[in-house]
Amino acid sequence: MKLENKNENCAASELPPSPTITDQTAGGGTTATAKDNKKSPSDFLKSVLGRPVSVRLNSGTDYRGVLACLDGYMNIAMEQTEEYDNGQLKARYGDCFIRGNNVLYISTTKKR
Repeated sequence: MKLENKNENCAASELPPSPTITDQTAGGGTTATAKDNKKSPSDFLKSVLGRPVSVRLNSGTDYRGVLACLDGYMNIAMEQTEEYDNGQLKARYGDCFIRGNNVLYISTTKKR
């Protein structure tokens, strides 16, 4: 099963806005967005849509595949997914859906 209309159903626009950061230097309280300083988490997630990622769950299980879609709750849809437990391949899935409250982190992986 292929996910269709990825950008329409689960767009990066559903991610929370970039946080506002206040500079607490002696110059006094300049406000800037995270884009001015570094990449925000939502900028990172937008940039990895459609690219290979590794998702670590709270249980320690890893899922590696192509990030198809995610929302503001960190619910994730992946394609060409492989499940790893303790570094060993356990299963392969065409599509994988992960509930956001189970996600420990998302990282990029090298192209397959």
